[in-house]
Amino acid sequence: MNSYLFQKGLSGELDLFPHIIEFGLKKVQTIRLSSFPIEKTSTFSIYYIWEGRYDWSIDGEPYILYPSDLALVLPGQTLGSPRSALDIGAFSWLSLDSSEGPWSGLSLTESRSIQKILRLNTIPVAGSLKDAGRIFQQMTQEVCLQEIGFQTRVNQLIDALLILATRQFIHQSHSQRDFSGSFMKLEQELRKNLSHQWTVEEMAALVGLGTTAFTEKVKSYTGFSPLNYLINIRISEAIKLLKKTDTNLTDIALDTGFYSSQHFSTTFKKLTGYTPSQFRKDNTDKP
Repeated sequence: MNSYLFQKGLSGELDLFPHIIEFGLKKVQTIRLSSFPIEKTSTFSIYYIWEGRYDWSIDGEPYILYPSDLALVLPGQTLGSPRSALDIGAFSWLSLDSSEGPWSGLSLTESRSIQKILRLNTIPVAGSLKDAGRIFQQMTQEVCLQEIGFQTRVNQLIDALLILATRQFIHQSHSQRDFSGSFMKLEQELRKNLSHQWTVEEMAALVGLGTTAFTEKVKSYTGFSPLNYLINIRISEAIKLLKKTDTNLTDIALDTGFYSSQHFSTTFKKLTGYTPSQFRKDNTDKP
């Protein structure tokens, strides 16, 4: 799975699709600091998570996204990370300008109904929508290969994605997301006591699962093993603490569960590309 980006006016592959502003896939292998600030959007965008765990703010509300989750961002809403960082993982997105002429095969009534439902939807994240991933994959093939009928096929796939998302938003409620409530409580408990050397068995017990089932659930939701998932939480918390310039680096290391300042520094640089002191300096020097 490699990153790619098609943009209107810059990518010839989109010449026949004036309604597509951007279509891309981003794979992030190290935490990218200051690369995803919260900003107002001007397009209708759909995001699909392939790997990782993302803390995003959508229209001022915090959401945690896991693999196979789909997020909808409407024109005028804001999107970004509260930490302005892109975490490790991979996601696809499609940004549309629906004002660019008639391209959809939906009837006028269906199109209006879908637009109304999506605009009135109060929870912009739909869970466990693997069919959306398959649509993104098919769309990528059509755009790249451009075989006969690809223009019609791409537009059909966009319609299919909108229908799928609309149906999911209609049927789902926040409480119906399997395991999500327990998972949120687990993360809250871990953050309360990050200095503790959590074992997989202890974490599994917090949500009432055996270690095997728990490991499978965490891997499915985040793309990480439980211990790597925990490390990402530790780093996330350390980033917050590093912005408090009066907090000693060794204290931060111990408070977030690292064995030593050296262990902390090595892990932090591996995941972010910066040492803790470099990150603090860069963020302190900025106005």
